[in-house]
Amino acid sequence: MSRIYNSVMDSDKNPLSNLPKAQRFQLMTYLSIMWTTIFCFGLGYWTIYGQLIVLHVLVALGASFTGFTFYNARRNTHRDKFKRDDGTARYDDLWGAP
Repeated sequence: MSRIYNSVMDSDKNPLSNLPKAQRFQLMTYLSIMWTTIFCFGLGYWTIYGQLIVLHVLVALGASFTGFTFYNARRNTHRDKFKRDDGTARYDDLWGAP
């Protein structure tokens, strides 16, 4: 395990060993900042990942329900059932009047 660690972290043993020490130090510093940023963002997003999934699922369900409702409303229209011959609409009266 220490051999693997040294092959990455030890600047005398990793592929940067051919560069001068000042450049090795500079590149290793940049790489450490890069990996620290990656892991911090990764951990930060991982902690809110559950909330993001819940939000995305709720938005997807809401959009699906809305689309399903619009589709059924368009498909199951009752306008033709209450149409008169003269083109005016006829509605069922609540009190039974003709």
